[in-house]
Amino acid sequence: MDYCQVATASEIGKKRLLGEILVESGRLTPEQLEEALTLQKTTGGRLGWILMSQGIISRLDLFHSLAAHFQLSFWNLDFTEFEQQFDCSLMKRVPHKELINNHGIPVKLQGDRLTLLTDFPENERCLEFFRRKFSVADIEQWVITDLDLIRIVDHYYRETLIDASIYGLFYRNPEESALRVFTTSQIVAMGCLLLAGLVWLYVDAVSLLIFIFLLMQMFYFVTVAFRLLLSLVGARCEVSEPITPEDIAALDDKDLPPYSVLIPVYREPEVLPTLIDSLKKIDYPPNKLDVLLLLEENDQLTLEAAKKAQPPGNWRFVIIPDTFPKTKPKACNYGVYFCRGTYLTIYDAEDIPEPDQLKKAVAAFNKHGDSHLCFQAALNYFNANENFITRLFTLEYSYWFDYLLPGLDRLQLPIPLGGTSNHFQVKHLKALGAWDPFNVTEDADLGIRGSANGLTVGVINSTTYEEANSRYGNWIRQRSRWIKGYIQTALVFNRHPWELLKKLGIKKWLAFQLFIGGTPVTFLINPIVWAIFLYWLATQSKVLDPLFPPLLTYLGLYNLIIGNFMGIYLNMMAVFRRKLYGHVPYALLNPLYWLFFHSVAAYKALWQLFSKPFYWEKTTHGISRMPKPVH
Repeated sequence: MDYCQVATASEIGKKRLLGEILVESGRLTPEQLEEALTLQKTTGGRLGWILMSQGIISRLDLFHSLAAHFQLSFWNLDFTEFEQQFDCSLMKRVPHKELINNHGIPVKLQGDRLTLLTDFPENERCLEFFRRKFSVADIEQWVITDLDLIRIVDHYYRETLIDASIYGLFYRNPEESALRVFTTSQIVAMGCLLLAGLVWLYVDAVSLLIFIFLLMQMFYFVTVAFRLLLSLVGARCEVSEPITPEDIAALDDKDLPPYSVLIPVYREPEVLPTLIDSLKKIDYPPNKLDVLLLLEENDQLTLEAAKKAQPPGNWRFVIIPDTFPKTKPKACNYGVYFCRGTYLTIYDAEDIPEPDQLKKAVAAFNKHGDSHLCFQAALNYFNANENFITRLFTLEYSYWFDYLLPGLDRLQLPIPLGGTSNHFQVKHLKALGAWDPFNVTEDADLGIRGSANGLTVGVINSTTYEEANSRYGNWIRQRSRWIKGYIQTALVFNRHPWELLKKLGIKKWLAFQLFIGGTPVTFLINPIVWAIFLYWLATQSKVLDPLFPPLLTYLGLYNLIIGNFMGIYLNMMAVFRRKLYGHVPYALLNPLYWLFFHSVAAYKALWQLFSKPFYWEKTTHGISRMPKPVH
């Protein structure tokens, strides 16, 4: 139900106006009322919601006044009184999703009369639902706040909600869930390959090693060529923007749909002021923004910091139960149950999105129709110049989001989503089972799952600025989690590779294998290739000569010289769109970045895949000394 609906003229004529009630009670000045009414003419929406989202009145002010406006009783939640005074069994007759969607908690049934606690009084669609459900003609409404409605649903349906948040995807389709790391068929296949390799090693070790080295070099060659192709195609975005200023100007604020923003935070109290300030600058009617701050149950420090920051009234706190697995996707799944938006995005606590990002997403959905699951905005870093690590990280992100992903988009290939600033159609998100709590790179998995189910993922030309990791250990923790998630995603969607091939087609299937499965493989074989080359360089030994026939030697030399040059060149490309020309010399270090950063993280990821596959490596934020950008 859209909280942005306007009361009808007939309703207003029967009751005291909400604005008059607020002014008479001293909660609002006449000048503030006049400003809010002027804003309402521009943006549409309900007056009370506008006032609360602007921070002019409190949540209690709004719902007390709504009760007075509709001449209803206001009830303040007290669970002891709730269980003494009301019949809790009534709500159990209604699925929790219907309670949330219809904004009501049935608490008393006396003959033909139902008593309903509601945060959206006098809404005929909701009232009609409860009349049909309980076969009554009359409904007595008691007003409660929207947060109290969440608290009631959370209190009585907690086990159901958390079970669905954790296992919902598995229940929907076990084959798309990473709950099982390896399937029986995958274990058998790996066992057969290992056995065949051991037999081959016994029969002819030299030919086996030649074959393995050939596969490595061929893989390098194909990977670099594929990335070059994507980059050249993606470079067209420098001269043509998917969403133009004219597309934004064509949007009417009155027609904009409600937009939910999920913000999962854990032990990050220091970044909340920046987060709140950034979202206040978003160019979207505040009364149509539905911000859900997802807080872990055992993280009292962040909860207290959030309360102290006093965010606007369009923010709601959702407390996530402390259960295994303790992952961001589980928290997001829990939050989705309470979101009100037609569209939804996720921001991390340190994110600073460009102000027009939500409008660009709406324009993109309007332009491309109903086939799109999601549009991904670009990510980049506000502390790019902090140190050696942040410069390399910025080059990588600029290349990834400014060239690679646009190349995938233009070639209509599956796009692995980034962890933030992905803008979803909520109906498609829910139909897919939302995020996989057992996949530690949950958004990359969701992007591929969308493609496998016939939906499209696109990109929009907007940027969200984040904090780049400036410490090596922190970088390794974050990247090892990402790589582990890529391996999980590759394993999940290769459980039935031929079925995936039929769904995606050969072009998309190959792109998936190269991009999702190939990325970790590249990082894992990189140290092996370099070790062989450095050993030969240092010793000039002839021991390896039988393992490198001429064709393999030439291919290896090509990859060493041309392949590494192309890797450096592609990183250099990254500076142009962002005008980060001072970063060009750092692109020369790309081979070392791969070896001592990515490969180290990849081997840690591979170890954790077997030792603790669902463990979420926490990235520490708020450690940068660089100032945040101001839009």
